[in-house]
Amino acid sequence: MSLVSTEWLANNMNNLKILDCSWHMPNLKRNSYNEYISEHIENAIFFDLDKNSDQSSDLPHMLPNKNYWEQIVSSMGISNDDRIVIYDNSDVISSCRCWYSFIYFGHNPDLVNVLDGGLKKWKLDYRPTTNSISQVKVSKYVAKERKELVKNKKQIDQNIINQKFKVVDARSKNRFEGKEKEPRKGVRSGSIPNSLCLPYGKLINEDHTFKNKEEILKKFNNIIEDKMPTDIVFSCGSGVTAAVLALAYSLINNKYDPKIYDGSWVEYGKII
Repeated sequence: MSLVSTEWLANNMNNLKILDCSWHMPNLKRNSYNEYISEHIENAIFFDLDKNSDQSSDLPHMLPNKNYWEQIVSSMGISNDDRIVIYDNSDVISSCRCWYSFIYFGHNPDLVNVLDGGLKKWKLDYRPTTNSISQVKVSKYVAKERKELVKNKKQIDQNIINQKFKVVDARSKNRFEGKEKEPRKGVRSGSIPNSLCLPYGKLINEDHTFKNKEEILKKFNNIIEDKMPTDIVFSCGSGVTAAVLALAYSLINNKYDPKIYDGSWVEYGKII
């Protein structure tokens, strides 16, 4: 149950922790935290995708180390056995990145959910929002890294030769084919050799909900010859929309554990 509906959340709000993981592309000049302060789902806690990442890396929102993650999650009052629902108010469906992070750090995948459609669908369904900030009681969270769920550049380079897994890129076709300039400075145009392209937007409806399983399956079948392989690694510009594809794929393959190239194209395409 990776996704939950607005109806489900409205009926279960007292039995879980809600996170607002809104994040916007830098060129949009939108402030996610200010938007959260102004309006959010009741009892939601803000999850800052940039601050809650590896602050020592020159790459954007890379996974932090285990100790830092434990501090982050404990400060939000989340316990290891809590059910978590994550939403966003972002065109890049950034809640999926937070979903992936919790799974990477060992939270039970059955207890980590994304609100299908996010805040946009919540409001379209005429459900209430608030600007009241809830008090948080600090917890003692213990993480357990699942390092097999992340790939680094060395592994990606090795895979170009040995083809142990498939790499699927969530960026637009024009960016993937190098026909469009990258939005970040110092990053060349193009894509990882032998990788495939499935723009994440093709799996998302206008109201920010995911397309149905039949449509998602058709999109993946259009680019992957094998039927339901589990050796897939997702990439994108900077590791956010890769998680959108990972969640979508988990909807049609319940044996799949989300695997992401954390550095993604901002690392691989870096102009040295």
